[in-house]
Amino acid sequence: MTTTDRQASLISTLPGHFYTDPDLFALEQDRIFHTSWFCAVRTADLAEPGRFRTVQVGRESVLVARGRDGALRAFLNICRHRGAQLCTAESGQVKRSFQCPYHAWTYGTDGKLVAAPNLTSMPDVDRTEYGLVPVALREWLGYAWLCLADEPPSFEEQVVGAVAERLGGTEVIDGYGVDGLSLGRRISYDVRANWKLIIENFMECYHCATIHPELTEVLPEFADGYAAQYYVGHGAEFGAEVEGFTVDGTGGFGRLDGVGDEHDRRYYAITVRPQVFVNLVPDHVIVHRMFPLAVDRTLVECDWLYAPEVLDAGHDISRSVELFHRVNEQDFEACERCQPAMSSRAYAAGGVLVPSEHHIGEFHDWLRTELGL
Repeated sequence: MTTTDRQASLISTLPGHFYTDPDLFALEQDRIFHTSWFCAVRTADLAEPGRFRTVQVGRESVLVARGRDGALRAFLNICRHRGAQLCTAESGQVKRSFQCPYHAWTYGTDGKLVAAPNLTSMPDVDRTEYGLVPVALREWLGYAWLCLADEPPSFEEQVVGAVAERLGGTEVIDGYGVDGLSLGRRISYDVRANWKLIIENFMECYHCATIHPELTEVLPEFADGYAAQYYVGHGAEFGAEVEGFTVDGTGGFGRLDGVGDEHDRRYYAITVRPQVFVNLVPDHVIVHRMFPLAVDRTLVECDWLYAPEVLDAGHDISRSVELFHRVNEQDFEACERCQPAMSSRAYAAGGVLVPSEHHIGEFHDWLRTELGL
C-alpha cells in the first residue's frame, strides 16, 4: 500500500473542542435542537385527559399534555405572567388545568388562560393571547415529535424521509406497526458524554468485535466491523444457530404481524437526526431518545416495544431486554471513556475515521452545515 493509499484510508473527525466547548453546545441548541423535529414523549404515556410530561428540548422546558378533548398538545413550560416554570414535576395528571405555583395564573389543558387573581378586574386581558406559548407537535410511530421553530421544517422530509432513506422506503417500517406496540421496558441512562459521541458510536460497528460479545454472537457480520445502516435497505442477519434477538440467542416471541419473510431474522438500525435511534427486529422494536443536557452530559431514554398480546400474556421479556441493555451499557461506557480525551492536546485536531467509518463524515458535514461553520 502506498502512502497515498494510506492517507485515503483515513479521513479526519471533528476537532476535540466540538465535544467540549460550551459556546458551541449553545450554538447547537439554537441551530439544531431549537429548529429540528425532536422525538419527546411516547403518546401512550399520556393516554388520559390531563396527563402531562415535561421534557427538555435544547434550553427550553416543554410541557406535553393530553387535553380534555383528547388532543395532544405541547407548550413552553413557562407562565406568561412573570416567567415561573409552570410544572416542576416530570410527569403527572391534572383534572382540568395547570396552575402556576407563584401567582396562581391558571391555564386549561388547551393552553388558554382561564383564571388569575383579580383577572375579572382586567377586562382588556385577552385570555388566548396570554395563554401558554404553543409548540408544534406531530405524532408518528407512537411518539410525539416537537419542533420549537416558528416555521418548522417539513416533518415528512426531515423525519419520515430519514427512515425512508435508510430502509429504501417507509413501507418496511410500516410493517412493524410501531404505533400499535406496547411498552415492555424503559431504561434511562445518564451518560457523561457529548451527544455527538453517542451518535457516532451508534453509526459504526468497527468497535463491535471489541466491546459487544453478546451482539456479535447474535449478528455475526457485525464482528467484521461494517455498520448495517451504512447500506440502504440492508439488515444484519441473525447467526445460523440463533433463534431470537435475545442475550443468549434463544427464541423470542414470533414475528410481528406485518413483518414479512424478507425481514425475518434481521436487524435494522436507523438514525433520525438529531437525537433518535430506531432498532427493528422481527418480534420487537427498540427506540432510543437522546436529551442533550450539557456539553458533556446526555440523558438517553430507551424503550423496548412489543406486541400487546406478548405483554398481556405475561411473557418474560428479560432475555430480550438484556441484550440491548448490555449493548447500551457497553456503548455508553465507551463514549464516557472518550469524553475526557476530547480536551486533550492529542485530540485538538481530532482523530481519524477508517473506511468502515467514513459515513460518519457525512454526519460531520451535516453538523457543520447546520451550524454554519
